[in-house]
Amino acid sequence: MSLRAAIAWALCSVATPVVLCVAAGQQEQPQRAAESAGLPAVIVTAAPVYDSLAALRGKERFPQGAQLMVLRAGRMEPLVPALAASADASISFDGKAVLFAAKEYAGDPWQIWEAGVDGAEPHRAIAAATDLVRPLWMPGGRMVYARREAAGFALETAKLDGTEAEKLSFLRGNFIPDDVLRDGRMLFESGFPLGAGTTPEMFLVYADGSGVESVRCDHGDAVRAGGREHGRQMLSGDIVFTQGARLGRFTPALADEEPLTAPAGEYAGDVAELPDGSWLLSVRRPGERHSVLATWKPGERTATVAARASGRDLVEAVVVAPHAVPNRHPSALHPWTTGNLLALDARLTRGGMLPGAPATVRVETQGEAGHTVVLGTAPVEKDGSFFVQAQGDEPLRFILLDAAGRTLGQERGWFWVRRGEQRICVGCHTGPERAPDNRVPEVLLHSTTPVDVTGGAAPAPAGGR
Repeated sequence: MSLRAAIAWALCSVATPVVLCVAAGQQEQPQRAAESAGLPAVIVTAAPVYDSLAALRGKERFPQGAQLMVLRAGRMEPLVPALAASADASISFDGKAVLFAAKEYAGDPWQIWEAGVDGAEPHRAIAAATDLVRPLWMPGGRMVYARREAAGFALETAKLDGTEAEKLSFLRGNFIPDDVLRDGRMLFESGFPLGAGTTPEMFLVYADGSGVESVRCDHGDAVRAGGREHGRQMLSGDIVFTQGARLGRFTPALADEEPLTAPAGEYAGDVAELPDGSWLLSVRRPGERHSVLATWKPGERTATVAARASGRDLVEAVVVAPHAVPNRHPSALHPWTTGNLLALDARLTRGGMLPGAPATVRVETQGEAGHTVVLGTAPVEKDGSFFVQAQGDEPLRFILLDAAGRTLGQERGWFWVRRGEQRICVGCHTGPERAPDNRVPEVLLHSTTPVDVTGGAAPAPAGGR
């Protein structure tokens, strides 16, 4: 049944478990509720079926459709009832407009739309022949979203009218935006290892596609917990995310995930922060079939149901209110086809020093069919430093070898360097929280010209100038 043809249900929030369902064309009379009546206005996605991890497999998260609903003063009503399906609400920084993914007709691909927060005058922002999902507002009149391609969902940014589109991800796999952090970076989720795995994990990238990295490097803990997804930055600066039956967070001062003791249930979708410091969660409680919206203050034992829908999951809630504009990231990319990569000490890892001394680093990429291609090798100095120039916007991986050619360490997944990017890392997988030592690396004392591992691409100027 098309959601445009018939919305055969009404949603309501409840203080006691009361749900009113009416047929299309009847007068909707939603029940007021003490819990939801005290909430600010919220936009939430209601769906008969919600698969939070489907996009990371390149699949459909809402196989039976979805509809954006506005919860305001105890009433829940469709935001854009004229559209066949809608989801993925993102509120503008002034709190007046909403970006979202929608289908005008049931058979359409998902496209990016914009409307007033009251649903007035929805219009298509970007039209494409493929799915465009999870739009987020960026500073400078731009947005970021995921575009379906042959190899999976890719990160892309564009102006609000769809022009000046620019790709941000350059690996096979699926890359789904979660949030735009206050420092201007995109928080996104993908499979771990990046470009090679299926366990959901969160990563960061700047607004020009440079500087891609993990948010944290405690991946073993994340894999054991089933992965991390749907991260959102709170007013404290913490990033809160879901892990199935768990919630977790990254606190800026800590190098590892901090677990949260939350009420029992299965958590899905994004966590929204309310003005009083409590959180709005999407949770499927024990014994129930669908997720409800619940308010919870961290540290408390119980959560309070704010809204439920008959036969529908309520997920991806956002608060309708102004919020701070993130920093606008100025791009430092040069007009090159290559990127320069400097490692200060490849011997250093998050777990300590490598068991042996690396003599060379082998640089690899992926061919068109996904097979591994060796681009070349470069010497590693005694202090662990090396300096290479690689092709931009292509998959890359480093493998450290000893003097006998034995592997000492290697990246499990892939990453990319943007065209014109100059990037320095402290060590191999040391973690983004590690600061460099105050010394000049030996490789730059010998030469400021990087070793060419581009596979024949046009080099950047010597010395990176």
